[in-house]
Amino acid sequence: MIGIAMVSQAILFAQNPTQGVLRGNFQFLAQQYSADTLINATVPASKAAMNGFGNFNYTYGKVTAGWRIETYQNAIQGYSAKNRYKGTGIGNRYVTYADSTLEITIGNFYEQFGNGMTLRTYWEPNLGIDNALDGARIIFRPVHGVTLKGIWGKQRLDFDSQIIHADGIARGFDGEIWANELIKSLANAKTRVMVGGSFVSRYQPGGNRFVDSLIFVIPDNVAMYSGRMQIQRGNWMMMGEYARKINDPSADNGYIYRKGQGIFFNSSYSQKGFGVNVMAKSIDNLSFRGDRNLKLFDVPLNYTPAITKQHTYNLASTLYPYATPLTGEASFMLEVYYTIPKGSKLGGKYGTQISASYAVANCLDTVQYTGISALTEGYKVNSLGFGKTKYVRDFNIEFKRKISKEFNVGYTFYYMEFNTKVTPVTNDFKGIVYANISVLEMGYKITKKDYIRVELQQLQTKQDKGDWQTVVAEYTHSPHWTIGIVNQYNKGNPVEAKRIDYLFGTVGYINGPHRITVGYGKRREGVFCIGGVCRAVPATNGFEVILTSSF
Repeated sequence: MIGIAMVSQAILFAQNPTQGVLRGNFQFLAQQYSADTLINATVPASKAAMNGFGNFNYTYGKVTAGWRIETYQNAIQGYSAKNRYKGTGIGNRYVTYADSTLEITIGNFYEQFGNGMTLRTYWEPNLGIDNALDGARIIFRPVHGVTLKGIWGKQRLDFDSQIIHADGIARGFDGEIWANELIKSLANAKTRVMVGGSFVSRYQPGGNRFVDSLIFVIPDNVAMYSGRMQIQRGNWMMMGEYARKINDPSADNGYIYRKGQGIFFNSSYSQKGFGVNVMAKSIDNLSFRGDRNLKLFDVPLNYTPAITKQHTYNLASTLYPYATPLTGEASFMLEVYYTIPKGSKLGGKYGTQISASYAVANCLDTVQYTGISALTEGYKVNSLGFGKTKYVRDFNIEFKRKISKEFNVGYTFYYMEFNTKVTPVTNDFKGIVYANISVLEMGYKITKKDYIRVELQQLQTKQDKGDWQTVVAEYTHSPHWTIGIVNQYNKGNPVEAKRIDYLFGTVGYINGPHRITVGYGKRREGVFCIGGVCRAVPATNGFEVILTSSF
């Protein structure tokens, strides 16, 4: 009733432009399930499921109030590993006051310090992840070029017609200074410098841990801190961050008392038609959660981005997606972009775009302890460099060219070496998968309103489930209609009965800010990733309806 009253009052205000403005959006996803023994698709007792939410944000002067009403009847399969999400209620609510100097939020909020190595809270409804903090945040800008942030609160863990919090309380502070904005004499300098630092702690009553008649005290307070710096000059940019965590016995590290650390470096250069980006990262025991006893996707307080490129094509993105392991890694990536000028022999009339990237990741160079040291420290790190165990090798090169005003074409080649023991995307193979992937994409503008796009993809491997093929076809009739078909076929599966066509078709209708899409077909069991964060999804067979709207 409280939520309905808030919505009603806000709508009344929104009708009068002198009072304030109400903005929001809705999303509903419903799935109907059919049994399919070939792909291990199961049917829940309800035979169907639905996720939905509505966001509302009301602004009046310097004050903004927001809330999100969520409903899970029941949550779709795979949305939560422990089937936690259920019921209907308010899943997010806040009030913020902001002027040029001070911003105060009470309620739920999302925040990131630096690159996220000490703190990153966010909401990704397509992954079922919401680790919002619930408490208070203050952002203070005392002078131009200086930003200070303070946070205090508990993380969202669960939803059962209301928010359910994790046990731990997070407290943190972040400061960032842009020297050129703070110091007037540097305002017009060609080199721009930023320095920043963060401190985040978690309070959670620890108690004792008993192992082989030994008693280990679990600390109530655990802290992490970091420093970062960014330098820009002309077309160059270079930044780095170093983070350190004190001993944090947790389910992620086997309750050892080893300190954690991580370093992240990124440098880039860009000009018209050319760009290069270099990233390097070394992470050791840096997992940090709002509850030390949870694992997988539950209440992460920080984030370490995957070093590999986030792929968009079906086979490369769904079969072997890589995410940073919590145990740590040493990794490196190089990206290069180049546009062959238009009018040249190789560039053609419209120019040709070329991009390539190569990413490598290994375990850290470590030695396992024995005896009591194995229970307290676990292992010794010889260096932050590469260890012997290979995690991933990811090379790809892409060509895109516009042939005419109506026709464009692109080709991408991938070579991957993927350790399924580190990121367990399959139950059928434990070790390194070697794969070659080729993708041919073509788009043709038939008329001003009609456009068709086709993708032909092939993955070749002798490991795992063998070769795969995927065909994607999309037809758009502007401004309202879209039709799409995706067929993923496991051509090389050693079990002939499992050489299955995962065919899925969709029809979509768009009218301004409103969109409805109806789909039907099979979806393969696997891992679904967004931005280097992944979740496992089960195989499904049946109908799917997605409705989105905004106002």
